[in-house]
Amino acid sequence: MGGTNMSSFKGFILKGVSDHPQLEMIFFVVILFSYLLTLMGNLTIILISRLDARLHTPMYFFLSNLSSLDLAFTTSSVPQMLMNLWGPDKTISYGGCITQLYVFLWLGATEALLLLVMAFDRYIAICRPLHYVTTMIPRLCWQLAAIAWLGGLGNSLIQSTFTLQLPLCGHQEVDNFLCEVPALIKLACGDTNLNQALLNGVCAFFTAVPLSIILISYGYIARAVLKIPSAAGRRKAFNTCGSHLIVVFLFYGSAIYAYLLPAKSSSQDRGKFISLFYSVVTPMVNPLIYTLRNKEVKGALRRLLGKGREQG
Repeated sequence: MGGTNMSSFKGFILKGVSDHPQLEMIFFVVILFSYLLTLMGNLTIILISRLDARLHTPMYFFLSNLSSLDLAFTTSSVPQMLMNLWGPDKTISYGGCITQLYVFLWLGATEALLLLVMAFDRYIAICRPLHYVTTMIPRLCWQLAAIAWLGGLGNSLIQSTFTLQLPLCGHQEVDNFLCEVPALIKLACGDTNLNQALLNGVCAFFTAVPLSIILISYGYIARAVLKIPSAAGRRKAFNTCGSHLIVVFLFYGSAIYAYLLPAKSSSQDRGKFISLFYSVVTPMVNPLIYTLRNKEVKGALRRLLGKGREQG
């Protein structure tokens, strides 16, 4: 069979979320509802972070970056998924697949780095409070955010470009609901050891290294919080850091399961579920976690709604 690479294909067939067609309409309704919640929740975080002067702080600058990222992250896969669930056509164009591959990888790696940046911000705020204002200046915040976005882009350019060089030998069915590296590597008919090693190495770097630093920083944060004399101060610090830690464990837990644990043929549906979790569920619950556990965000939301009623 010929060893033509992916660029010779006009399109791919996405096999979808599940192998049971009778569940497609249920998946469609649930995913559409989740997507609408994602749009509403993350847009709300972005708006109140920009409109409320009390939230013009480094913490909410990074949080609005996370919300912007989650909006783009889920939009890179969910609309195509909904189109394929709605009707019999399960195809995606070559250009659409490649765009999805690059964007999904870019935003996924960026989120890993951005969560690390947010942990650094909390570390300075709690462990070095007297130096916080002079350390977390706007210029540094923009630089840290830029490093996260550019670092994720670099990861995407390397992994996606290597993946696109693989020979497919006529294989067009992607056993997933989106074009991502592990699913496309499985289509190849040539030697994929280098690609698999690159995937494992880069994923280990973007998960193990940031997660280790985050956990170490939170060890120092926990020690500093326990030294705060007032119970109210400790509770406020734990609530703020607790929201970030929940998001960290949701994101890194699903990413480690999807990319780093050995794949088993019998657990393909479970792998799809994990991919669905970090591409749909996590971007939806992130704003809920920060809103429900954060008095400042809830206060800003009430003030914004109050102004809207007064103007109305």
